[in-house]
Amino acid sequence: MSTPKILILGGGYGGLMTAVRLQKQLNHNEAEVTLVNKHDYHYFTTWLHEPAAGTKDPDKCRVDIASILDTNKIKFVKGTVSEIKREAKQVVLDSGEQLTYDYLVIGLGSEPETFGIQGLKEHAYSIRSINSVREIREHIEYCFAKFKNEHRPELLTFIVGGAGFTGIEFVGELSDRVPELCAEFDIDPSNVKIYNIEAAPTVLPGFDPDLVNYAMDVLGRKGVTFKISTPIKECTPEGVVLADGEEIKSSTVVWTGGVRGNSIIENAGFETMRGRVKVDPYLHAPGHDDVFIVGDGALIINEEINRPYPPTAQIAIQQGENLGDNLVALVRGGSELKPFVPSLKGTVASLGKNEAIGLVGDKKIYGSTAALMKKVIDNRSLFLLGGLPLVMKKVKL
Repeated sequence: MSTPKILILGGGYGGLMTAVRLQKQLNHNEAEVTLVNKHDYHYFTTWLHEPAAGTKDPDKCRVDIASILDTNKIKFVKGTVSEIKREAKQVVLDSGEQLTYDYLVIGLGSEPETFGIQGLKEHAYSIRSINSVREIREHIEYCFAKFKNEHRPELLTFIVGGAGFTGIEFVGELSDRVPELCAEFDIDPSNVKIYNIEAAPTVLPGFDPDLVNYAMDVLGRKGVTFKISTPIKECTPEGVVLADGEEIKSSTVVWTGGVRGNSIIENAGFETMRGRVKVDPYLHAPGHDDVFIVGDGALIINEEINRPYPPTAQIAIQQGENLGDNLVALVRGGSELKPFVPSLKGTVASLGKNEAIGLVGDKKIYGSTAALMKKVIDNRSLFLLGGLPLVMKKVKL
């Protein structure tokens, strides 16, 4: 029998964790494992709101894949996936290279979900990669510098569309950065306006009301203005038009209002909901025993509340652990696979420096306690991916 080929698409939390698990358990030459990623680094998506606001160096939010993977066991290919050919069991890269597989793991991440709002793709920034957050940070600094010469209010009016975790964490960091930027460019802080606009009737939809109220109070005192139950109708080069007709002029619109699965999954012919595939208990794409999906592309229903689990890093890492174990079993001829059961360790949202809210089990945590817990959760993710060396490297930063 030929050596089975396992092809992993995407070096995000789910894909990389799958590779790490295989690396630990498979013997040499037991399987041919290949990881494909468009960058030669993995970046921590849960940290990106910080470099976007300029409170952390973007380079500190990534780690070289080569420092995590043993290339004697896992082959790494730097490339961008352009097509998945299910019937031929092939993946085509934008370079034209074609890779074959016996087992395919799709962890290609997400794309911004615009909900059909006109102009968002063309005129709004999004927090989705190292390069995108560099662009946001540099643009914000440019707006402050330009204001000194032009004094146009829209230059210092910042609109964040969406008040989910990313939106809330970003406005927390941005509000912390404003005093520093005002001091640097000799600008009166009263000139700066930060709007967080959300179509739902509350920020952090689905989160505990007490924690939501605390978050709004903290961010409100930092200068954030919330517009709740207020959909954005259109994004223009001059700002946004709201559903009620109000127009807010701004040179900076950052959209954090939702994500959908990578369009490559849908284009491959898999049945999707907002680009996500409703996987079976073993993370298979329905009807495909050779294809698994992890991370943002996997749709898993929480039966207790009959709603999908949010596509978080915590769940993606757990999926990678589970799938890695199951792939080892398949390679060794086993038929008994372990179903994936999410185990939520806690949910924490940062509100800026030393401020956060969270729910750990049934316990609500606030302020510096929650901020410390967020660091614990982040460090646990680092440990699972790269062991103690990665934790020590990033903690020093």
